[in-house]
Amino acid sequence: MSMIPQRVTITDDTMREGLQIESPDISVDDKLRLLDALGDTGAKVISVGSFAHPKWTPSMANIEELCERFVPKPGVRYTAAIFNQKGFERADRFYPKIDVRTRRFSTHVESCDSFARRNYNRTQAQQIEAMDGVIAAARRAGAEHGSVTLGSPVGSTVEGPFPRARRLDMIGLMVDTWHAAGFEVAKISFSDAMGWNLPHTVSETIEAVRERWPEITTFHLHLHNSRGATIASYYEALRLGVTEFDTSIGGMGGCPYCGNGRSAGHVPTEDFVDLCHELGIETGYDLGKLIEAAWVAEEIVGHPLYGHVSKAGPRPRGEALYPIDMPFVETLEEASHFRRGPSVYAGQLAPWESGSALTG
Repeated sequence: MSMIPQRVTITDDTMREGLQIESPDISVDDKLRLLDALGDTGAKVISVGSFAHPKWTPSMANIEELCERFVPKPGVRYTAAIFNQKGFERADRFYPKIDVRTRRFSTHVESCDSFARRNYNRTQAQQIEAMDGVIAAARRAGAEHGSVTLGSPVGSTVEGPFPRARRLDMIGLMVDTWHAAGFEVAKISFSDAMGWNLPHTVSETIEAVRERWPEITTFHLHLHNSRGATIASYYEALRLGVTEFDTSIGGMGGCPYCGNGRSAGHVPTEDFVDLCHELGIETGYDLGKLIEAAWVAEEIVGHPLYGHVSKAGPRPRGEALYPIDMPFVETLEEASHFRRGPSVYAGQLAPWESGSALTG
């Protein structure tokens, strides 16, 4: 049975997930230009970057300058990724411009111990040991509910596939720890940096969580698109009523720790927004402005990105339908007529003229 929601929250992770895998030589001026374009798209939540050590994430070395200089857009909540207390202290200097205080307290455990060591410099056992500290902080802050995050839920490029029982056991470990401290768990996040997700693994996991822990009502998906299946996984999640997703313009993104680099990208924001709108789901985004932001992003990173709607445009309707006497359209430059006008295909052969038959 379809449970497609009326509206969803799509966090655009371009500035953090997208740029972390791009050249560290991209200037702050260019980053500000991209962040400004993203702020005009109707996004409700934008991650501006991460307060990571520049040795490991050199593209984020100028995060402080970016945070000092950018001008927030009304109605947008700007966040940042933080991984430890020092990162929080660096980010908190910019509160409330950067909102790192409004957060759910979440215990985070990786199914893959190898990835925990490579990506977080912590073992899975250390992540489990840290849960008590997270719960204590939630209690001090007066939190009403707990939250859990399972990393690498489906499989690992280092350790191979993980069965459903393993991910449910890891979730159960976290949920039971919250319960023992007197908290219910209201939210679960899945972080699949290595792109093992498939529609059926997403649906079976969501359904199993709902059956076992009906108190969990909010699902958040951060699934990488390493093998091209993630927009199908997101669609399956939409059918099951999931309302929180992470994406990035043009599918920018990747992970330097999983062995796939930029190829471990994201679902393009513009492609997912287009899908949601065709399904009648409200996103708050202006698709036309998203497409323009995707072209800004391509200019800034200096290479083609991986989205489709930014290249082909939305499905034309009404006055936007293409003319029957349109000449050949072959290149990406010519295909951009939907946003740049007919001059981009001037001089091409016409496959149809008034009074003639259509040719194949």
